[in-house]
Amino acid sequence: KENADPQRTAFLLRKQWTLYSVTPLYKFSNAHLRDYARLLSAFIAAEKQKGLAVEVGVELDIKVAVSSLPDLRGSDQDQAAILVQLSLRSPASPKTSEEKLIWSGWFCCVSGDDLSENVPEDFTCLPLFLANGAESYTSIVGSWFQKTFDCCFRRLAISPLNLSWMAAMWTGCKVDKTASAMELIFSVPCLPQPLDISYAIHPEDAKALWDTVQKTPGEITQEEVDVFMDCLYSHFHRHFKIHLSATKLVKVSTAIASAHCDGVIKFLQSQYLTGVLMLLTELAISQIQ
Repeated sequence: KENADPQRTAFLLRKQWTLYSVTPLYKFSNAHLRDYARLLSAFIAAEKQKGLAVEVGVELDIKVAVSSLPDLRGSDQDQAAILVQLSLRSPASPKTSEEKLIWSGWFCCVSGDDLSENVPEDFTCLPLFLANGAESYTSIVGSWFQKTFDCCFRRLAISPLNLSWMAAMWTGCKVDKTASAMELIFSVPCLPQPLDISYAIHPEDAKALWDTVQKTPGEITQEEVDVFMDCLYSHFHRHFKIHLSATKLVKVSTAIASAHCDGVIKFLQSQYLTGVLMLLTELAISQIQ
């Protein structure tokens, strides 16, 4: 169900997001988002002054907005995504002055029914958290959520196996415009100097190969992903006499999205946003369980 409104989710595209998994939030309520923004704002100010208490409601130089993104769901069971934005505003200038967005983070759960079904009533499941901006703010916002809702954040890495799944899945997606090449980046282990190998494949060639491998449209098996990658490896070996199977796949870039094994992602197509988030939600849930 690709139901994200492109207008409302456009700002999520083409930015680099760092991935985290989050355990269920205790006593979190969508009805109190404005209160959370106020409390988080005071917490950030106190952290910045390290220890000096800050009055809640005093105008601060960092403005916090917490809002709901109801479009980002895979099913009706999913919680609405929650967006947290930090903007900088010069305290000297009037309220109407331009605010500069300095950090964004959002919690979401796209088709995370397995997790939601097994969670007690007082808990809210938003297992995937994505952050864009300085790591210092990610850590402050993360620690406020952890203290307030008794949850735990962990960086979410993406294994080479999951990257190969993404390469196969995204290759099979239809993209309207002339698509960019699919690029796979491999890291060569055990060398004194780090060495990466970049392998670019014309999108039509990659799709043609995937179409010969995939047996049931709309379904993907591990075997099909393995065959797809093996074909790419043997083609590369024929030309360059290098065994890519001895290296580690660290990054996949396609017209749909790009993903790095460190747990960094960039979304490039709004119509596939919920599909990619569904996969990432699954990874986040498997890390929590």
